[in-house]
Amino acid sequence: MPAFTMGRRGSEPGRAARSGAGAGIRTSMALTQTEIFEKVRGVVVEALAVDEEEVTPQASLFKDLGAESIDVLDIGFKLEQEFGIKVPQDELNPAAGMQDARYIKDGKFTPEGLEQLRAKLSDFDLSEFERDPRVSRLMDLFTVGFLVKYVEGKLAAK
Repeated sequence: MPAFTMGRRGSEPGRAARSGAGAGIRTSMALTQTEIFEKVRGVVVEALAVDEEEVTPQASLFKDLGAESIDVLDIGFKLEQEFGIKVPQDELNPAAGMQDARYIKDGKFTPEGLEQLRAKLSDFDLSEFERDPRVSRLMDLFTVGFLVKYVEGKLAAK
């Protein structure tokens, strides 16, 4: 499995969170991170009709794999089925419900909007995004690795 380089808070940006022998470390009672990745990969391949080799942890769902907003709903539904978790729509689309002028102005997130994003995506380092908070860039944050970390968090909370 390719190394995860998601920039989670508390880890060095660009440094693999798990790779090599550590990739099989159990992240929940039932599944290792590698197993979660393989299942997420299957969901993404099925939902987006892409080749398995394209689905790496670093692959952006939108920019690299061609997802559209409606695909996020399908992916969320398939993740619920595959892992037995609940995926509220706004968790995979954090900009949903943030069209208010308090949150977005001139195509960019306002400081209050960034605060809301940080609250919704509290496990992830948004510092690079915050330097250029254009709404159009938000979906680039959603990688396969993001989905893996998201599922890990949901399974750990069960």
